[in-house]
Amino acid sequence: MSSPATTTPPGLLAGLIFSSRWLQLPLYLGLIAAQGVYVVLFVKELWHLIHGAASLGEQAIMLIVLGLIDVVMISNLLVMVIVGGYETFVSRLRLEGHPDQPEWLSHVNASVLKVKLAMAIIGISSIHLLKTFIEAGMAGGLPTCGTVDALQAAKLWMEMGGAANVRTCTTYTADGIMWQAIIHAIFILSAIGIAWTDRLMHHAGNHREKHAG
Repeated sequence: MSSPATTTPPGLLAGLIFSSRWLQLPLYLGLIAAQGVYVVLFVKELWHLIHGAASLGEQAIMLIVLGLIDVVMISNLLVMVIVGGYETFVSRLRLEGHPDQPEWLSHVNASVLKVKLAMAIIGISSIHLLKTFIEAGMAGGLPTCGTVDALQAAKLWMEMGGAANVRTCTTYTADGIMWQAIIHAIFILSAIGIAWTDRLMHHAGNHREKHAG
């Protein structure tokens, strides 16, 4: 008759090292505070949209809405990092059976978290790239800010009695847009590489378990 397995308490050094995971708690609390800041930013942009709905053009409204979506996606990213990171690296949340438990939390680990974060970053980068394309199209041949042409355009506009809040130059250049698109493509390739590596490791683990059994 086999005796029940006993759990050996960790030594002092091992216990200290394992308890050091709680040093991450202030980091996750800081991310919660950062999410509160994004809530304030969302309400501010939403008020700007509602207040100026009658005077804003279609493209300007689209840019504000994309900005709101960007804030929501970053907030989703923060939730994944806070909840998934705490569950993986600090302590169990013990949400089994809770009606609001996220579906992905039941099988989250470091590899799954990396893939989900990579996909979230791609989504955020896509929103930023779309905003860049729209704003570059709205610029429509305006001179680059900081150049002599931009200063002359601003001076001419003021002499004509134009409104002070109208943009007379642009910060978007063809090279800048090209590099932003290249960086977005690199994000996509990185996410594909992370997902492929995770798949290979999962396949290798199943292969070892099959042969061990």
